[in-house]
Amino acid sequence: MPASPSTARAINDRLALRLLQQEGPLTAGRLKQLTGLSRPTVADLVERLTASGLITVVGESGAQRRGPNARLYGIVADRAHLAALDVRTESVTVTVSDLLGRELAGASAPVVGDTGTGAAVERAVTLVERAAKEAGAARLHTVGIGAPGLIDPVTGELRDTTGLPAWHRRLVAALQQRMPHTRVTVENETNLAALAEQRDGAARDRDTFVLLWLGHGIGAAVVLDGMLRRGASGGTGEIGFLPVPGTGRPPSATDCAGGFHSLAGSAAVVDLAGRYGLSGAGTGPEPAAAELVRRAVCGEATGAAGFLDALAGRLALGAASVAAVLDPGCVVLGGEVGQAGGETLAARVAERVREMSPLPTEVRAGELGGGAVLRGAVLMARDRAQEELFTPLGPPTHPTR
Repeated sequence: MPASPSTARAINDRLALRLLQQEGPLTAGRLKQLTGLSRPTVADLVERLTASGLITVVGESGAQRRGPNARLYGIVADRAHLAALDVRTESVTVTVSDLLGRELAGASAPVVGDTGTGAAVERAVTLVERAAKEAGAARLHTVGIGAPGLIDPVTGELRDTTGLPAWHRRLVAALQQRMPHTRVTVENETNLAALAEQRDGAARDRDTFVLLWLGHGIGAAVVLDGMLRRGASGGTGEIGFLPVPGTGRPPSATDCAGGFHSLAGSAAVVDLAGRYGLSGAGTGPEPAAAELVRRAVCGEATGAAGFLDALAGRLALGAASVAAVLDPGCVVLGGEVGQAGGETLAARVAERVREMSPLPTEVRAGELGGGAVLRGAVLMARDRAQEELFTPLGPPTHPTR
């Protein structure tokens, strides 16, 4: 059955907006080329989107060209302001951006262990408000939060997970109370890192891959056929609990100390580096484990090669395990440690995975490091905001001529 005229218009409008988001400002002629729509159809949709306040003329396509055909149309970036938060165990970082995800302001603050729950929540909320004011945002349309812990797949809420600060769960409610007209959404930090690496980083050409998060803790995010997989309880990727040899005991339901975390968590990496003569990290801004790995890659110690080989052997246990179960074809070593190790560490891990698994598995170094969580939160907030703002236009499907 052919689409009705109103449905056809909505489909074409969404297509044009998606292209303007991906490609940046475009002329009507370029929109015609990219969409395959007729010239009158493009003229109509440009008029509709301009009248709705979603796009506007942002310039001309050439210094010597003038007239309607030279006009460049772009999405109205300040139609909505967004905030993204990276919530760690003892700190919070926030960035405020426009509808295109361009950063307008940012800030970070420590939340030390002896800070009470109420004070920690207030510090985080105040940080968001200050960043929004600095960005000139009178109102935030959407706030995206990346946090450690499991997200309930039914409610979308951060679950009460043993070992995580209580203020993490309180933060969402506090933001919603302080900003009643703002959409607040939360996602697991590793899942957001995978989103960022897929959009802007090492997995740009992959719709199926696994990201191993190598930071203070250990986690994994699974993307299959372009879809993030959370599992029945939201626990997909809890690889820190993976039973592996070399830990002395198996993990328990409440303690991952006997699992993969014991081999690849930041404390384990620092301890392993010390065995090979690398020490003295932790005084700079970079996490100690990442600093030691980076120094090893640069060959700053006699035991650097041995340390990298030993670390690669440990990481390969996790990479080969997910490869055997999921066959993703690609594993990205994310987080600060994965970025610090670069291609040097990734190549060592890939070699050991080939020895353990018959399934071809490419191993790549993450490009965004610890910043992937915040970038992923920005992308999530942008997607949610655009989804709401573009909803009256209809569902995104195929163009209709």
